[in-house]
Amino acid sequence: MRNPIYIFFLVFSIFSCSSNKPNEFDNSDLYGKWKLTEAFISSGGPQYWVTLEDGEEFEFFENGTFSSNRYSECTSGIFYTELNKLLLHYNCDEFESESENAEGFITLDLEFDSKSNVITTPTSGPICIEGCSYKYQKI
Repeated sequence: MRNPIYIFFLVFSIFSCSSNKPNEFDNSDLYGKWKLTEAFISSGGPQYWVTLEDGEEFEFFENGTFSSNRYSECTSGIFYTELNKLLLHYNCDEFESESENAEGFITLDLEFDSKSNVITTPTSGPICIEGCSYKYQKI
């Protein structure tokens, strides 16, 4: 008969193992209209959340397109999610943003803190030295 302690650890390890794969989001998690409501900023000290009035809005559609009032020069484009990142590509001729990467996408890390709130953190373009994040609420 095998050692009972060996069997206990074998059973424990089987049931305690779980995938370390992070939650992955897909486009459908974003469908609908979102409004920027808070910014996580720092002025050289600890970061803190600041409530924003009249924040920009995004609307994500099932066909992979979006509309936004973020830039007056261009208000629409395509989007997709990949490994907890949101990739936005504005589709206006001659439009460029300082937030774009070399491929022309604005990239943001995604974190859902509830079904009605998503936090984005820029990963392309100028990056905040102290770090910054933005909270959007589903409307």
